[in-house]
Amino acid sequence: MGKPTGFLDFHRAKGKARPVEERIRDYQEVYRELPLATLKEQGARCMDCGIPFCHQGCPLGNLIPDWNDLVFRDQWKAALERLHATNNFPEFTGTLCPAPCEASCVLGINDEPVTIKSVELAIIDRAWREGWVVPEPPRDLTGKKVAIVGSGPAGLAAAQQLRRAGHVVVVFERDDAIGGLLRHGIPDFKMRKERLDQRLQQMVAEGVVFKAGVNVGVDLSAELLLADFDAVCLCGGATQARDLPIPGRELRGIHLAMEFLPQQNRRVAERPIDERSAISAEGKHVVIIGGGDTGADCLGTVHRQGCLGVHQFEIVTRPPDQRDASNPWPQWWNTLKVSSAHEEGGQREYSISTTRFLGENGRVTALETVDVRQEKDPEGRPRFVPVPRSERTFPADLVLLAMGFLGPERRDLLDRLGVSYDRLGNVLTDGDRRVVGKTKLYSAGDMARGQSLIVWAIAEGRHVAHTIDRDLMGGSDLPRPLDHGNLDRPFI
Repeated sequence: MGKPTGFLDFHRAKGKARPVEERIRDYQEVYRELPLATLKEQGARCMDCGIPFCHQGCPLGNLIPDWNDLVFRDQWKAALERLHATNNFPEFTGTLCPAPCEASCVLGINDEPVTIKSVELAIIDRAWREGWVVPEPPRDLTGKKVAIVGSGPAGLAAAQQLRRAGHVVVVFERDDAIGGLLRHGIPDFKMRKERLDQRLQQMVAEGVVFKAGVNVGVDLSAELLLADFDAVCLCGGATQARDLPIPGRELRGIHLAMEFLPQQNRRVAERPIDERSAISAEGKHVVIIGGGDTGADCLGTVHRQGCLGVHQFEIVTRPPDQRDASNPWPQWWNTLKVSSAHEEGGQREYSISTTRFLGENGRVTALETVDVRQEKDPEGRPRFVPVPRSERTFPADLVLLAMGFLGPERRDLLDRLGVSYDRLGNVLTDGDRRVVGKTKLYSAGDMARGQSLIVWAIAEGRHVAHTIDRDLMGGSDLPRPLDHGNLDRPFI
């Protein structure tokens, strides 16, 4: 702890966003890095609290007080070593993670928490600029072969860990480029794709083999994969989107979010799209149904495409601006979140449910809605009850459904493998992410956990890598970040 009074001397600061009128004209990242002096002050705010609750807030167990102190002391290379000790991809979490660590910061009890996420991103950004991030190929090879199906953050973390342990690692991706949702779903204004590409270059130099455009279960049989590899790890994500089967759903102009977002990412990357199925918000009234991160990604994208106006619907009640009595520290803060996309415009509607799509000539023109009241059923689960005489109609030329995901897609691969599923529809695994009832088969990330955060995906990828290495070699020196209790923790 470099400055005992740092948390008293300095106020919280985070990277400033570029002006709205500037950023909505491009797809560059929204936030700018803090000045060096400010970063050191933010590191000094870490208060040597004795029990660092930020550790329990972070599934990776990041050594947050260590690298905060090292940044304050201007020991950046040592800070990078602490950062990489627990996190393969801090540039991903530094841009995309909602920072549950900050929600658990002890300083947050009666003040604003330490700017952990901004310091994390500054460390890795400087490390790339200085050339400190280099390939770490294995010193010895084991002769064992591991296949990773899916190249999102869980698959990439597992692949890098297993390669560094000396195994032959091949990553299969059904899309035409590696990266999963990091490549195809996350807009560039949240994370520029150069961050992903530079990390993939490091992994290729370490010896990881990537095979894009291979749909395992279709282009390559799962049985052949199991025969050719000593272990197969399924990291395909929770890609089965939640739909809205109400009257009028068949109308043109209603799309799932993951039909819309990947198209724009391909445009930004100057990669081809099928113009016959192109989706654009330019000159349109847009309604986004769903208020989570995916909905915010859609919101920022339609602003940049030049929509006439946009409403974003959330069925839940508007969260409070501050923690209420039922949501004490160090729990995740269930408060109103205002993303950069919300700052750019649009209107948020809470406690609202869409009941019908209206259209003309086969194309959507409006939505009928009703206000709802949130209650609990006899088993304590939330339910939404329509409020009498609260019907409204909203004009809409484009509707984007961003209501979350129901688990992994089962056809082609999972059903053919004969895996079992848990009560939520995820691949059933044991505490170490072995697929129950199957040999040589593992699963991690959203496919086994359900829709969750990027920090959980990386943690699970590291955890399953330890399990696979231990099963293949009889022991493992790879870190095991999640205990059984953590694996069973809920969404956050």
